[in-house]
Amino acid sequence: MLPPDRTSIISYTCPGGIVSYFAVAAARGPRDWAVAELDLGRPADLADVEDVADLLRDVDADASVSLLFVEVDDEYLAVLRLDEGEDLRVFGSDAAFVDESPLGAVLLGDQDRHDTIELPDEDDDYEAPEQPPGNADDIEPVGDSDLLADLGVSGQKLVELCAGEGMMPSDVTTEICAVLGCADAVEELR
Repeated sequence: MLPPDRTSIISYTCPGGIVSYFAVAAARGPRDWAVAELDLGRPADLADVEDVADLLRDVDADASVSLLFVEVDDEYLAVLRLDEGEDLRVFGSDAAFVDESPLGAVLLGDQDRHDTIELPDEDDDYEAPEQPPGNADDIEPVGDSDLLADLGVSGQKLVELCAGEGMMPSDVTTEICAVLGCADAVEELR
């Protein structure tokens, strides 16, 4: 976690230039969500995503669910999830994050790439939402888009938020945290 005198946006220099990120953890305890900002350090100091998961475990070792939202350069979002401190699941808003950022390579480098989220057959009693305006064709989500489904944000909704026109990673984090009930606490950390 960050000392109280630190700023919420952390920057590091890499071969491609300066990269800024905001990382916030939300851990569900027995009564409510607790939030804390995390300093992930320099990507070169992280061996892999498990090092980041260890930082997330340190927020609340007894949390039933721990989430980490990492927003990078107002362009990319990565979400990590642990259940009871185990079973790491990861989602990234765009595979380009892996190619363009050392932090993206650490967080998402081991994830399968997929272009679309399959919707149920038309025979099912399901109405597909309208395609969101924006850059849905320009993103390639990676990882497990359903990692928040049991918390109220379906995989389809998560991808739609990431692809929505004008939606920045901070907007997506805020929308998700509003569903979880911890948006105000997260916004206080910004």
